Amino acid sequence: MSQRTMKILKECTPIFSILSDSNRQEILVLLFDRGEMTVSEITEHIELSRPAVSHHLKLLLQANVVNMKKRSTERYYSLSLDKSINLLKELIQSLEDDTESTK
Repeated sequence: MSQRTMKILKECTPIFSILSDSNRQEILVLLFDRGEMTVSEITEHIELSRPAVSHHLKLLLQANVVNMKKRSTERYYSLSLDKSINLLKELIQSLEDDTESTK
C-alpha cells in the first residue's frame, strides 16, 4: 500500500470510528430523513437520554459529520457529509491506483 493511501486511511479513521456506533448511525439516519433537528427532537425519536444524545452529537461534530447552528437558545444539528464522502472517495481512488500499479 502506498504512503499516499496510508495517509488518507489515517485521515479516514475518525470517520470509521464514529460510524461504527449504532446510536450515532441512528442519529445520522434521523438527520438524513428529517433534516435539521434539535437535541430534544432527536431524543423524541430514539431511545437515548438527552445527555446521551448530546454526547453523540458532540462526537459527530468533532468528526465533522454534522453541523450545528445556534438560534436563540436552541442548537440545530444537520448532516455535513460532503467532506467525509470526498475523503472516502479519495481513499477508494488511491486503493484502486495502488492495485493498478501492482498489475
